[in-house]
Amino acid sequence: MACQNQNAANFLSNGKKIVGVALNYMDVVKAKNVPVPKEPLVFLKPTSSYLQEGQPIVLPKVFTKVAYEVELGVVIGKNCKNVSKADAMSYVAGYCLALDLTAQCNLGAAREAGHPWSLGKGFDTSTPVSQFIPLEKVTDPHNLPLWLTVNGELKQSGCTADLIFKVPDIISHVSKYMTLEANDLILTGTPNGADAFKAGDVIQCGMADLAKLTFQVEAE
Repeated sequence: MACQNQNAANFLSNGKKIVGVALNYMDVVKAKNVPVPKEPLVFLKPTSSYLQEGQPIVLPKVFTKVAYEVELGVVIGKNCKNVSKADAMSYVAGYCLALDLTAQCNLGAAREAGHPWSLGKGFDTSTPVSQFIPLEKVTDPHNLPLWLTVNGELKQSGCTADLIFKVPDIISHVSKYMTLEANDLILTGTPNGADAFKAGDVIQCGMADLAKLTFQVEAE
């Protein structure tokens, strides 16, 4: 039976961590001409990076190139550790639409040097999210269209059916290493098309008929 966490709607204020997964769409792997990952490529973001609609995305002056990435977010409903793939979905409370904003200028240098991704992924306003979407509103989390526009121009269009590692795969894998706690958020990855944006832009994104977000972009 799926988890019904009564506090999940407040995941922004109650969650302790954000777990991101990189390179998790087949169209991205093909476009970049890189090997398909053998296991989820996991990174962490601080909850201080959360942003709600109505507040602007603020581009830090220390970065020269920040990119948008539209994603399905998965809200954990109860603590889980060493969870099997078969049982993983019972720990899901619901979902959200999310952006995983990424300072490509920072991450590119970090990858080359073998350094952590924390600064390029975890800066303030780098995780805009929708309101909580209850579990019962999502028939199949692996069949959700995602889209993103910048100033009205379509930039990303994909579907969660294209995920390399599905939601149960990610939960099971991460829970081998760290306890996933109630109200934690998993960012499942982004389809192809992520690119840089700038101050003055208007970003809109959506997921099926479940959520749509609009954000103004400002410079720090």
